[in-house]
Amino acid sequence: MSIISLIGALFNLVFFGPIVNLLVLILRTLEILHIPGALGFSIIILSVLIRMLVWPFMSSQLKAARKMAELKPHLDELKRKHGSDKQAFASAQMELYKEHGVNPAAGCLPSLVQMPVLWALYRSIFAFFSGQSGLSQINSILYIPAWHLKSVPNLTFFGLNLATKPSDFMHLGYLLLLIPLVTAGLQFIQSRMMTPKPIQAYPKDTKKEEKEKESLDESMAAMQTQMMYMMPLMIGYFAFQFPIGLSIYWNTVTIFSILQQKILFKD
Repeated sequence: MSIISLIGALFNLVFFGPIVNLLVLILRTLEILHIPGALGFSIIILSVLIRMLVWPFMSSQLKAARKMAELKPHLDELKRKHGSDKQAFASAQMELYKEHGVNPAAGCLPSLVQMPVLWALYRSIFAFFSGQSGLSQINSILYIPAWHLKSVPNLTFFGLNLATKPSDFMHLGYLLLLIPLVTAGLQFIQSRMMTPKPIQAYPKDTKKEEKEKESLDESMAAMQTQMMYMMPLMIGYFAFQFPIGLSIYWNTVTIFSILQQKILFKD
């Protein structure tokens, strides 16, 4: 067995398999309760459960990202100050991190931990929109034979087919365009919440320091503007191209992240 095959088998065993089984369990439960739109609600419930599972990792990542964003102007100033002296810059950079209690690696490890989980969740949802091939994939990995799906579940959710793509709006109606717009809007809110505050000015600052901070604020504002608009536009384009069911997953995750940031950063 090759390394790639081994990694794939391990991923299916540890991440994909459990998440598929949990999704089907939720789906079966909602179907027994005769809940309309069972698959749509299953996606929402599973997305929330997964986000709660990775809450500690996400909290650590968000805090680290917030600190790094706030230090970005100071890092830019250090680069300007030390110029091409990389050793001096590295030393000043580490001193800055130490002074503010920032671990540069703190934001990477949580991402590495949660990425396989979120990718498995994405694959699980996408399998339901892949017809018979997706159904066969789901059934092949279910733990209990009684859970096997004989046909693709009802894809209707609040009158919409979860497999429909907003890019088909010309044939299915312009209201479908609301989905990528809402997705982009939620992503914009989340991006805006992560923007760092302006650099604080102090009464003891010299005229030179005040000018430097004003210059850094301007460059930081330009960068923030690019990030606040580019990321939502990109996510909105994906929502335009992909099935509606994946947008439900993404919007649930984004709303959960917004609430998490509200709890962590009460400013």
